[in-house]
This record gives sequence, C-alpha cells and structure tokens, in this order.
Amino acid sequence: MRYYHFLSVVALALLMVACDNKDDKAGAAQAKPQVKIAKVASENIAQTETYTATVESDVKNNIAPNAPYRIEKIYVDEGDYVRKGQVLVQLDASNLRQLKLQLENQKIEFNRTEQLYQVGGASKAEYDNAKMQLDVFSTQYRQLVQNTQLVSPISGVVTARNYDDGDMYGNQPVLTVEQTNPVKVIINVSEIHYKNVSKGMPVDILLDAYEGESFYGKVTRINPSVDVATHTFPVEVTIANQGQKVRPGMFARAAISFGEKNHVVVPDEALVKQIGAGDRYVYVYKDGKVSYNKVQLGKHIEDKYEIISGVNPGDEVVIAGQSRLANGKEVEVVK
Repeated sequence: MRYYHFLSVVALALLMVACDNKDDKAGAAQAKPQVKIAKVASENIAQTETYTATVESDVKNNIAPNAPYRIEKIYVDEGDYVRKGQVLVQLDASNLRQLKLQLENQKIEFNRTEQLYQVGGASKAEYDNAKMQLDVFSTQYRQLVQNTQLVSPISGVVTARNYDDGDMYGNQPVLTVEQTNPVKVIINVSEIHYKNVSKGMPVDILLDAYEGESFYGKVTRINPSVDVATHTFPVEVTIANQGQKVRPGMFARAAISFGEKNHVVVPDEALVKQIGAGDRYVYVYKDGKVSYNKVQLGKHIEDKYEIISGVNPGDEVVIAGQSRLANGKEVEVVK
C-alpha cells in the first residue's frame, strides 16, 4: 500500500514539473518585447552648412592727430556717412594762425627780394635765402594744417566718436570710420569641406536685423592653413552693400551649399540616445531579433534625420517599444 502511495506522489510531482515547464515556456513566449518597425530608404539630401558670424567692415580707420592737441570742433557724429577727403575734426589752430601770419610776411619779404634781385638790387645769395625761408614756412604751414584738420582717408560710416568739442586729445582715436560698401564676415569651415570651397562661391546671408530677407555674398579669401585645435579654416565672405543696410556688428548666418548626397533617412522615433553620452543608436530588426547600431547623424529634416552611417537602405528599424530592448534580443513585431 505504501508502495502505491509513493508512486502516486512521484507521478504528481512529475506532472507538476511538466506543468511548470510548460508555463515557463509560455511565459517566455509572452516575455518577447513587442515593437513597431518601419522600412527606411535613402534620399538626395542638400548638403548646406550654416555658419554664424559678426559683420565686419572691409576697411577700418582710426582718426587721430600725431600730437596731444585740444579739439576745437568735431563736425560729424556716429552713424554719419562721410566722403574720402572730408574734414572731420578741427584741432586747436592758434599755432596755425601764428604760422599763417609769419608765412604771409615771408611771402611779402620774398616778393620784395625777388624784385630787387631782378634789377640788381639784391644778390643771388639774398634771393636764394629768401626763397628757402619761404619754402620752409610753406612746408611747416602745410604740415600744421594736416595736423590740425583731420580728414577721412576713406568713404564710409562713422562708427565711434570718443571726444566732445573742447576735449584734449588722449590715447583713444577721435573718430573711427569704417567702409561699409562692401562689408564682410569671417566664417570657420570644417576641414572636410576644404576641397569644396573656392573663390567666387555664392553664399546666402541672413541677418537678425532683417528677418525674412536674404543678402548675396561670395567667397573672396580662403585661409591656406587649418587650425590644429578646431580642424577648421577661416573663409572670408564679402557682401555687396550698395544700399548701406548691412552694418558692422550685425549678427549674421552664412549658408553655403556643397551640393547633394544620397543618404538614408530614419523617423525621429527610431533614434535612441545612450545614457551618459551623446551617441545616438537605432535598433535594426532582422530575422526576429534586433541589433543596436550606432549611427552618425546628418541634418534634421522635418520629422526625420539624415543618417551618414549605421543604417542601410531597406533596413527595418524599430520606431516604438525600444525601452525593453537590448542588442540581439528577440522581439515580436506588432502593427
């Protein structure tokens, strides 16, 4: 009797183990993460790069005397447009007035000596000495005029005024004049584009000061060396500015087109950011499993990202259910 009872207990135990195994298998089947997938394709993507910069004048001149004169009169103010050769500042002319009087007296003396020399009333040495004195006074007067009247060496806009009438000139320039036709921006371009940049290339310029309006620029100078720290090289872009709308100091965005490239695009939902790092990944589905592929991102285009590497055309990528996934994990695809 005990023997039969023992067999019954063993049979029951085996039955329970079998049921447990069956439940484990069923549970394992139910434990597969459910995901949604989408097939990706490649598109022709415009390779346009945008750079930020500050507008600079093409030529900048600081206007200052060569000695600490007192400033009598400043004829212009910030924002005024000036012409080349225009008198901008009159400095203390008291010495100039004295010298002008001496020059007039010397002219009279020379004329008198010249008349006497012509009729034999003065020697050649007296004539030469009178002419030399006149030349000296004339030269001194011209130099003093130049030093007391400051003129603009260029046509442009006054961008700084550092003194008022009556001030004594110090260390700062009296005025700063900048040429604003044309103007320029300096942008730093990645070395990967070095072979693609050439003089004369068109550049689209956008300015915060003129929202919705674009300005035409072109590449005018390419620095021949690459910065070892940033792996970029400076490029000068000149902006035609006949209307004088673009002013030095304005914030600009310069866009250069480097043509098109055929790259895969994936939906925004497919991207996964690695915790603690800036790397981006995409789960690619194949034969019931997913692989964790690191991707190199390109441009963001509406609700998709350009993928430089990491995903191939025709791949199926996970767009929902990534939270329970790991590399090589089996998944169940749902609609």
